[in-house]
Amino acid sequence: MSKRPLLSVRGLRKAYGKRDTRFEALRGIDLDIFEGESVAIIGKSGSGKSTLMHLLALLDKPTEGSIKLNGKDTSKLRQGKLNELRNKEFGFVFQSFFMNSNDTVLNNVILPLKIAGVGFRERRRRAMEALKIVELDDKAKNKANDLSGGQKQRVCIARAIVNNPKVIFADEPTGNLDSATGERIQKLLFGLNEKKGITVIIVTHDQDLADKCGRQIHIADGEIYEERTRTDFDGDGDNDGMRDENNIHHIDIEEE
Repeated sequence: MSKRPLLSVRGLRKAYGKRDTRFEALRGIDLDIFEGESVAIIGKSGSGKSTLMHLLALLDKPTEGSIKLNGKDTSKLRQGKLNELRNKEFGFVFQSFFMNSNDTVLNNVILPLKIAGVGFRERRRRAMEALKIVELDDKAKNKANDLSGGQKQRVCIARAIVNNPKVIFADEPTGNLDSATGERIQKLLFGLNEKKGITVIIVTHDQDLADKCGRQIHIADGEIYEERTRTDFDGDGDNDGMRDENNIHHIDIEEE
């Protein structure tokens, strides 16, 4: 694993409101996340875990503190550059699918590539490749609204990986799914981490899901109170924090 953190935050604070209505969601977070890790940020509702993820993903700005990506201070970047960086480096999988339900599966997956300015043929090729990885290439022409919950989440994962990101942020990725479908989604996410070396950061209140990650960051009242590392996670994970820049190979998942 690389010695320099992929993501590094120091003194991270986030407050909402002013004076009597001021609420501190984060109260001074110090955290390093390295390339190739699988990390669970775990806590109860209102603990600050989703706020922390939004800051790490550059979706919001801290009230105080620094966020560095590959050693670069992101506070010095203009909004346009932040948007470009986020689209290039990060993929997102949310509990709510955030899909255009009346559009095709293919067009939903293509969206990050369209934003990035990738040409029509290339973005279609890459989108079909991503759909093949999640075993939904046969649904490319279907309307997103016609899919099951598990299939929609797999489309979201295809959309998350289509730009070959360094990091996937997953916010309660199995929260709206039954246990069997949730297991398939977990297998897919951890397969991408193990086979591709993509850093996976999962926000959850589910301890069973957190236990499958290499590291757990437990948060309450806006502060980290405990970190756990899986005893069988030695930091190399057979990928040494390195990313395979070639195409992601097929990841076996059970059919729904």
